[in-house]
Amino acid sequence: VQLVESGGGLVQPGGSLRLSCAVSGLAFSRYPMSWYRQAPGKERELLADISSGGGSTNYADSVKGRFAISRDNVKNLVYLQMNSLKPEDSAVYYCRVNRMGYVYWGQGTQVTVSS
Repeated sequence: VQLVESGGGLVQPGGSLRLSCAVSGLAFSRYPMSWYRQAPGKERELLADISSGGGSTNYADSVKGRFAISRDNVKNLVYLQMNSLKPEDSAVYYCRVNRMGYVYWGQGTQVTVSS
């Protein structure tokens, strides 16, 4: 199983980014997916998750209304659209899947929000 995040970078406050996570090695459409982030000195934080079919999503209060998770079960991709970014959103962002009790993470992509 391999998860590869992309799309991070430097963005000004108020800006937007879209992160992607390419997943291989499993039947992608069968599994819910999640996005997390971890800032220096802080615990890894669950941001959003999406059901296997994409019809159900949940968000942390810290990102609700600003971030949107989605997926493409044909391309085996999960996305995180991030709008109205704030400096406190700066972190390494990870996608995650739990496959039959085994948890897999990507390597992460850095997001820095700064003027």
